[in-house]
Amino acid sequence: MIRFSSRPAVFGLAVTTALTVLVTACGGTTKGEVQGGGGARPTAGKADPNAPIKKGLKIAFLPKQVNNPYFTIADKGGTDAVAEVDGTGKEVGPSDASASSQVSYINTLTQQQQDAIVISANDPNAVVPALKQAMSRGIKVVTYDSDTTPEGRHVFVNQASAEDIGRSQVQLLAKQIGYKGEIAILSATPNATNQNTWIKYMKDELSKPEYKDMELVKVAYGNDDDQKSFQETQGLLKSYPNLKGIISPTTVGVAAAARYLSGSPYKGKVKLTGLGTPNQMRKFVKDGTVEAFELWKPGDLGYLAGYTAAALASGQISGAEGEKFNAGRLGERTIGKNGEIILGPPTVFDKDNINDFDF
Repeated sequence: MIRFSSRPAVFGLAVTTALTVLVTACGGTTKGEVQGGGGARPTAGKADPNAPIKKGLKIAFLPKQVNNPYFTIADKGGTDAVAEVDGTGKEVGPSDASASSQVSYINTLTQQQQDAIVISANDPNAVVPALKQAMSRGIKVVTYDSDTTPEGRHVFVNQASAEDIGRSQVQLLAKQIGYKGEIAILSATPNATNQNTWIKYMKDELSKPEYKDMELVKVAYGNDDDQKSFQETQGLLKSYPNLKGIISPTTVGVAAAARYLSGSPYKGKVKLTGLGTPNQMRKFVKDGTVEAFELWKPGDLGYLAGYTAAALASGQISGAEGEKFNAGRLGERTIGKNGEIILGPPTVFDKDNINDFDF
């Protein structure tokens, strides 16, 4: 059983439940912010909160990429939720984290007349035309972890406040390096909505006076590919020999960076934090490569997205602010501004609590 520590995460600001994170997750808007695009967000018609969940719903989960441990856990939570309401859930998706690959899957799911598509977008804009076509055919669209522009979906299930995620990662790393030195960010893909939103808040956090002796020298991209992320970490340390820390807000990137550091002379000297799963990062915490990192519970993110999709497809909610629905073991949830639902705050993992978790 997964147990979450009651010890509060060490954030420089209060993390509220209104992921987030997760993810998942990533100007004026502080939650669910997306890049580019425009247009009104669609709603699914008039809602009836007393309507029963329809039997036999078909709900498909389309992650950024399959065989990614993070999404394997998240989508298992999602399909479990669909099974609880007597529906059929499945995970489909590309092996590479590209928007063009996601588009072909959206088109196929539309032809299959799924009742809902739950997608973590690799690009906030590129998948929107295909999703709009799906919605025109009566298919409900939920984004999770990484949002589209608002007109591309009905509801966004966010892992945590994007602002809290971005700022808290800077705060974690700053403590580890004594608020002094060069740092870098190892991101996923250049167009990932959540990554770019988190990085925007990281940069804003770094502009505060307490970080005057820290310098962000590079944002690198590992494309959520293990080997490329490993090579990018190696390249950062070669290009910036005085580097003191790395933030990698991606489970693939942070694990690859930890693997490189653990076998290098930089182990324990260059600090690493970011977003990772305990099972990925446990050995690196225990061997001293990583002091602390954070993440939400990805299975809960997918589970909440699954219940959201079922509620939409059954007409219980339309995506309008203030609507409420039951999300199984996660209890009653309320849709917030811009059709966003927040999972909750992430947890900080370190040597004192990492053995309390198994995911």
